[in-house]
Amino acid sequence: MYKAYLFDFDYTLGDSTEGIVESANYALGRMGIAPSDRDAIRRTVGMHLTDAYTALTGDSSEDARQRFYALFRERADEVMLASTALFPDALPTLRALKRASVPAAIVTTKTRYRIEQVIGRYDMSALVATVVGCEDVELPKPDPEGVYIACGRLGVAPSEVLFVGDSVIDAKTARAAGASFAAVTTGTTGAAAFDGYPRAAVCASLSELLALTLK
Repeated sequence: MYKAYLFDFDYTLGDSTEGIVESANYALGRMGIAPSDRDAIRRTVGMHLTDAYTALTGDSSEDARQRFYALFRERADEVMLASTALFPDALPTLRALKRASVPAAIVTTKTRYRIEQVIGRYDMSALVATVVGCEDVELPKPDPEGVYIACGRLGVAPSEVLFVGDSVIDAKTARAAGASFAAVTTGTTGAAAFDGYPRAAVCASLSELLALTLK
């Protein structure tokens, strides 16, 4: 049905919760700010890190936002890879797409090099055609730039791809790009949150999504 699948990473293909929580609270601590609770930090996953800082603290100062961003990355370089795990059906999903000759890409607000580390750890380079990270775009999701870049690299039009994500940010990204969207409820966003957005499916897992969309 689609010429390519584009995937968000966090809570779509995998889970980096522990590294994200540790890195966020490390950055807040270094800035003299009290730590945030785990659930509050989880709700920021999918945002650009500067926006996550503002969501957690209410502070919109650009200097503070950028300091949080730098400190988060400093700690994440030490802990993120070891604390990142793929969901059980992530590799089977990517392998099924490979067998069907449908390319897969990752479009994420994470840095590209961090996703490339995960790809190396799980020996999945043959399963992911390209990665678009936050350093590859001028504006993060929900701006559609990352989708456009991925589509350009794959040689497909946005209207020919399925963007798969777990958040309203992902739904907005697909809508802005003119891509089809499918939600998985493996993150912090329930199915009802997607009611106001065009969507091909809302599924409990990648396996369910693949059964519905790969024909």
